[in-house]
Order: sequence, then structure tokens, then C-alpha cells
Amino acid sequence: MRVAIVGTGNIARFHVEALRSLDAPVRIVAGVDLDAGLATSFCAAHGIPFADTDVERALTHTRPDVVHVCTPPGAHLAPARAALNAGAHVVVEKPPTLSLRDFDALADAQPAGGPYVATVFQHRFGSGARRIRALLDAGVLGRPLVARCDTLWYRPDAYFDPPWRGRWETEGGGPTMGHGIHQMDLLSAVLGEWTRVSALARRQARRTATEDLSVAHVSFANGAVASVVNSLLSPREESYLRFDFEYATVELTHLYGYGDDDWRVTPAPGHEESVTAAWKAGEHGRNSGHAAQFALVADAVREGSVPPVDTAEARRTMTLVAGVYASAFGGRPVGPDDVGPGSPHYENMRGDGPPWTEET
Repeated sequence: MRVAIVGTGNIARFHVEALRSLDAPVRIVAGVDLDAGLATSFCAAHGIPFADTDVERALTHTRPDVVHVCTPPGAHLAPARAALNAGAHVVVEKPPTLSLRDFDALADAQPAGGPYVATVFQHRFGSGARRIRALLDAGVLGRPLVARCDTLWYRPDAYFDPPWRGRWETEGGGPTMGHGIHQMDLLSAVLGEWTRVSALARRQARRTATEDLSVAHVSFANGAVASVVNSLLSPREESYLRFDFEYATVELTHLYGYGDDDWRVTPAPGHEESVTAAWKAGEHGRNSGHAAQFALVADAVREGSVPPVDTAEARRTMTLVAGVYASAFGGRPVGPDDVGPGSPHYENMRGDGPPWTEET
């Protein structure tokens, strides 16, 4: 599998390391960046034979099977489209685009039968997440009832010094869009379609145009309800997911990625034996890093199938993010249809908001 990396900043290093850890044969054939010096130094450091500043020239010269888009979020769409046009699958970092409109344009750019776009939501693919989904599907856990989804991180003002950070036009949003989206995606992967969200978003402390805090109540089609908190103001950082099912509570406490030891299961009275036995017998041994997802992408490319997470799955998470902003800035509960075409939040995440200006 021949892979090109577009965008050679910090996240690209994680992609290279994950790709080279796979059992599948992978050759990284190109590194592309608008900064010629950065592209050259990145390729030299990682033994990549071709460095360039032009995506289409690199695609023509190296003919990759897969293109990993690791640019800042505002620059995802153009190289992803170029890769699809060149016949390459796309693995794009989160958030895949800055708006639902652009996301639909990217999805529509996929030819029938491929190549396809996969969004990097690697938390779905650690063995703990796969285990909880398998046990839920098997009925071991019973119905999902209540959930919590907290991304409580800390970013000082200096974090926003790069000019693309903290701005709607280049980052698409604050922690709801750029940080908590991983946890929200895992919440969505377990609980499925959402039906209603009521939220608030504020700029409490950081000198940004975007929010630095959001809080939401989310209802799901299966009857479950969840609270969601996304913060960049929390000195004791924690990423926390909790699912209360009929027959067990399942919790995940970590920060930027998890392993098996970060999960805890508490059976309900009367279900200790069945839940504990099923949990112990489930999948183990895979952390939630990029390699967990990239291994499945490699399998899909080899088999000619759709790689995970496809555009339908990623759109559900993007729609939930848009719903949080629409409810917070509109001051009312919203459903998925409220952020469809014709909504200002379909055009961009901020819509007609927020209720503050960059100067205040």
C-alpha cells in the first residue's frame, strides 16, 4: 500500500509512526507541505523519498493508493478532492471539514465504487470500544439509559498563538469541534442516531473568536440521554465516558488515548456473573491510537471495501457538533433537520452566532 502524507506538521509524525507499526506492507512514498523546508526536513527525518509543495504534482509522480490529509482543518477539502480525483483513498484528520456543506461536497466527490474517504476517529477502534459495542449488540448490557461524555482539557492562551487556532474560518470551532469531537464520536458510535440537543457555549477565559466551553444535553433515538461537556479550561485534565445500561455501568477514564486498563465495568445486581464473564471474554489488547484504525483501513484497501470511518458515520458526528452550536447560539433545542441545507449552521458551524464579538 503506497501512502502519501499531505501536511507535515506534528500530527503527520503520528501517522507515519502508526503506518510503520502495521503488519500490512506499507510504503510511504511522499510528503507534501506548502512550506518547502518543512516538507523536505520531514521527508528526510522519516526516510520518505519524495518531498513537494504541490499536491497534484506529488500525486502524479508517486501514484499513492491512500492519501493521509494532516493539514490544519481549513485546508482539508482541496487535497482530499485532489486525491479522490487521482484515484486514491483519503484518510483525513478530524474535523474532516469546517462545515456540513463542505463535508457533503467531499462525500459527493467520492466516485461510485471508490475510492473512499475515511475520517480519523481512532477512539472507536481500541479493543475496549469494540468490546462495549459487541456486548451491547449481543444484549449482554441491556438497553442504554444514561451517558456522560466529558472532554475536560486545558489550553493556555499561548496555545492559540498560531494564527489558525481559535478562529472560526480556519479551525471551525473551539473544543466542541476540535477537541471533544473524538469523545463525541465514540459516544455516537455506541448510542447511534441523536434526535435532540439542548446546549450552551461560552467564551469564558481564552482570547479566541471561538468558544472555550460547551455543555449539552443530547437525546438519542434509542431513548438514551447524555450530558456532554467540552472544555479547554480544566487544569486537571480528563477524558471521561460513562454508559449506564440496564445491566451494567461501563466507564472509560483517560486523556488522549486509552488501553484496556482504562475501562471499568460495574454489573447491576443480579447480572454480575453474565456481565463479568462477557467483559473478560471480549476483545483485548488494542489501544486506541491511530494504528488501530489504520490497520482496518489497510484491510479495506486490500479487500476493495469501504474503509472506516466512512462519510455516513462521520457525518453523524459532524451533525451533532453543528447541533450543539445551533442550540447554543439559537437558545433553543434543535434536531438533525435543523442543521440541514438552508440552515446557517450548515454553511458554517458558527451560523449567525456567536453572541460575542472577537473584541469583547
